[in-house]
Amino acid sequence: MKRSTDLDDFDRKILRALQENADYSMAELGDKVGLSHTPCWRRIKRLEAEGIIRGRVTLLDPRKLDLGVTVYCYVTIHNHDEESLNNFETAVQDVQEVVECYSTSGDKDYVLRVVVDSVEHYEQLLKRSLVHLPNVASVNSTFALKQVKYTTQLPL
Repeated sequence: MKRSTDLDDFDRKILRALQENADYSMAELGDKVGLSHTPCWRRIKRLEAEGIIRGRVTLLDPRKLDLGVTVYCYVTIHNHDEESLNNFETAVQDVQEVVECYSTSGDKDYVLRVVVDSVEHYEQLLKRSLVHLPNVASVNSTFALKQVKYTTQLPL
């Protein structure tokens, strides 16, 4: 598979290590991947400039924050013209409980991943917000029963 950016073994080692722990000091990261501080730092700066590294975040445990309900919403929209699609995509950005949104192929137009504290919370969100997003024809919801696998690490 052709990539838009050529990555060597050191780049891949750096990216794997940062996906495991973005808090490594430059010295720790350099030791882990086999580079000294300065070349490691330069590579990270290049990977950031190229947009490969988009940012660094802290991952939270939703259950410990009483956000243990995950819902996948399959959205069908009325119109498929560019303005209608853009209006939906812009409006969904403002719904805090929607943590992911994908345009999809097939009989549904979008899939949303929604995180809430309860089924009742989701019901209220559906009634007050999701069905009122621009151009929405229908929303079909599927509740996740158990998280079997979750990772933010890309396969490098």
